[in-house]
Amino acid sequence: MEKKIIFKENVPLKSFSNFKIGGEARYFFKAKSVKELSGAIRKANEAGVPVFILGGGTNLLISDNGFNGLVVKPEIDFIRAEGTDIFAGAGVSMDKLLDFAAENNLSGLEWAGGLPGTLGGAIRGNAGCFGGEIKDLVSMVHSLDCGTYEILGRDNAECVFGYRNSIFKKGPKEIILEAVLSLVPGEKEKISALVNEKIEYRKARQPLNLPNIGSIFKNIPTDKFRKGLTEELKTHVKNDPLPLIPAAVLISQSGLKGKKVGGAQVSERHANFIVNTGGATAKDVLVLIDLIKEEVGAKFGVILEPEVEFVGF
Repeated sequence: MEKKIIFKENVPLKSFSNFKIGGEARYFFKAKSVKELSGAIRKANEAGVPVFILGGGTNLLISDNGFNGLVVKPEIDFIRAEGTDIFAGAGVSMDKLLDFAAENNLSGLEWAGGLPGTLGGAIRGNAGCFGGEIKDLVSMVHSLDCGTYEILGRDNAECVFGYRNSIFKKGPKEIILEAVLSLVPGEKEKISALVNEKIEYRKARQPLNLPNIGSIFKNIPTDKFRKGLTEELKTHVKNDPLPLIPAAVLISQSGLKGKKVGGAQVSERHANFIVNTGGATAKDVLVLIDLIKEEVGAKFGVILEPEVEFVGF
């Protein structure tokens, strides 16, 4: 007998956000399978209800008014290895994925040590750090077309990966269901050591002790600086994967470390993080984001582009 799709109503979203900020979802549903996910999207479409897909909640700023529609949280989290390939559901956390790779002596993901969120979110935004990007490992992605309810398969080229971007972020509405990652043979001890090295690096430099949603702004390609690079900025260029100036450097040099609006504050430890010091609202964060963009734009002549997704605004 087919399971009936029943939505919960008026569900607080702040508990699903790393920021601990956000109002209620008018409707909420956890999908444990592709069939449930498809059924929930179809039901919402037929009722004319807007849909938002919630992953790990690690890069979202949710409105204080919440989301006046259906929030679906896919929990498709299977994982298995075939040779040097990992097959995994989009709901698998990056932590779990890294542990699985190490246990199976598969190398290539070490750069993602400490990266928050889920595999689906990482693919959608082509997550990257320490010179690595998820696009370098993806060989196939299966997704659900929210209009036709078909399951689509895309190889790496068809995902149209770009800097912190992919077809799933900029194209027609699709929900990532699962992916195949192609890794290489390695040794568990060496893999784990490299992963832990990245985790410790993050602990030492990022404000992980307070609610945050990671980097607020994308780093800036060097060719975007209309005024050119100062000698000081040239010392901060990094290739990740193209020549970039970290947004944190620009924010820090604009004198904004520690800047506070309500309960939201530019981190003293890492200037591209905004932390919730207690009771921060989405409005506090938005005001701070606008202030940062204005100050950095005036000083360096560049426009900072948010890496964060805004929900319910």
